[in-house]
Amino acid sequence: MRSDLEIAQSAEIKPIKDIALAAGLMEDELEHYGRYMAKVDLSALDRLADRPNGKYIDVTAITPTPLGEGKTTTTVGVSQSLARLGKRVVTCIRQPSMGPTFGIKGGAAGGGYSQVIPMEQFNLHMTGDIHAVSVAHNLMAAAIDASILHKNPLDINPFSITWSRVVDVNDRALRKIVIGLGGKANGYPRESSYDITVASEVMAILALTTDLFDLRARLGRIVFATDTNGKPLTAEDLGVAGAMTVLLKEAIKPNLFQTLEHTPVFVHAGPFANIAHGNSSILADRLALKLSEYTVTESGFGADCGMEKFMDIKCRYSGLKPDAVILVATIRALKMHGGLGKVIAGKPLPQAFKEENLEALDKGCANMARQIENVRLFGVPVVVAINHFPTDTDREVELVRQRAVEAGAEGAYLSQVWAQGGDGGVELAAAVIAAAEKPNDFRFLYQDDMSIKEKIETVATNVYGADGVDYELAAERKIAQYTEWGYGNLPVCMAKTHLSLSHIAAWKGVPTGFRLPVRDVRASVGAGFLYPLCGPVLTMPGLGSNPAFKGVDIDETGRTIGLF
Repeated sequence: MRSDLEIAQSAEIKPIKDIALAAGLMEDELEHYGRYMAKVDLSALDRLADRPNGKYIDVTAITPTPLGEGKTTTTVGVSQSLARLGKRVVTCIRQPSMGPTFGIKGGAAGGGYSQVIPMEQFNLHMTGDIHAVSVAHNLMAAAIDASILHKNPLDINPFSITWSRVVDVNDRALRKIVIGLGGKANGYPRESSYDITVASEVMAILALTTDLFDLRARLGRIVFATDTNGKPLTAEDLGVAGAMTVLLKEAIKPNLFQTLEHTPVFVHAGPFANIAHGNSSILADRLALKLSEYTVTESGFGADCGMEKFMDIKCRYSGLKPDAVILVATIRALKMHGGLGKVIAGKPLPQAFKEENLEALDKGCANMARQIENVRLFGVPVVVAINHFPTDTDREVELVRQRAVEAGAEGAYLSQVWAQGGDGGVELAAAVIAAAEKPNDFRFLYQDDMSIKEKIETVATNVYGADGVDYELAAERKIAQYTEWGYGNLPVCMAKTHLSLSHIAAWKGVPTGFRLPVRDVRASVGAGFLYPLCGPVLTMPGLGSNPAFKGVDIDETGRTIGLF
């Protein structure tokens, strides 16, 4: 079996201008980055403004294993399948961070015969958007310390600074650092930290902004510290928001790629799905919906994480309403949720997961049922995609089908898009078309005028299944402070583990009888949300003992090898 990279490198790839023109874009709306990538000027949105939107499909998943459940592969594959059925389709996904690419996970272009190409550029620097976010973020970090050094005109309280620095590499040694050493000329010493770039509020802003002037306003609203009287200080106060906007003038434009079957793909923004909302950009989705009959996008992690934030945060700011949801499930993950054993990233799948076990599978289907229920909380029809592996048996597949329908899904269908490309998801795509035509009662889980605690508790009890919420003192103080500052109307972006419906990663299936602890609440005012911290959440991953970069190199012809 060829690797994903070998499949991608041997595929026919069309000039990106051909993909663009076939999708309905004009040549003067493209800014080329070589022959196979381009940015799309936002003027295209103005030209297409009167065109009706196509159907809006979100791809999410059950609670995943550390290996992932194949959401991106399904997203790309079902897009190709819709095209096989004669539909105009555009795919929208996030730009991958090079942290996971060179860590354990590897590339994020999909897999097998359902990939985005050119795969190397997609997984690496692409058109430089992540670097632009890094520079804009770090410019503000430098401005903060320079302001303190130069007589501190804003009266910044150094102990209140929440703005770190960022780099798009997994580097645990930078999680806690001391800066300003070496004398007064180098600034004042203080503790600080590094986050990975995709955890930056600037990245979340890029994903949620609606135009260049909205971007400028959001950057200006970033709160980085308080003064010594406890008043919040912003990027506007610091005088840096305008320069940050200029640094992001190109990054705000969606990037155009193609699938292996030459359907168009917008790749734009890459916010984490733990402390941020984990979805690609509003701008890319808006453009795709004008160009297509079906726009297929993807939310990070499971339905309790990225999909809930897609509905409650992204759709709240975009004004867009989803028509259907695809919930990806794998039989091996459902067995894990049924108590069969552990799946460890970077290690081979245990043999027990490759053998038929209807008892563990049936028990684990409770997690799928809960995630189906979570989709239906928003009034949107859901179709289950069973991401198929060769070791899955017919009896296991039929059991998942039965449990999905019993839980309220429109149906469950085999997805064989990894092995067969668009041909492997035609039945699934037809079911998605049917689901998207059904009456839609889309609704948010909570309203803007609810209190911060009411919003947190609504998500905790309705989506996670918690009995209630316990707030530590730091969280209580922040909630009172943010309410006083006028931030109480913002949505909440819950920061918790993606590996469980609860806050404890080891609790699989459908945990019950627990209360959700909120140890702190932080504000991404520019992005437009508050994020409660429910347990430890890493914003700077680390490299393992056998990271993916060890297999990446060039061959004797200079071609990339080993990239997933």
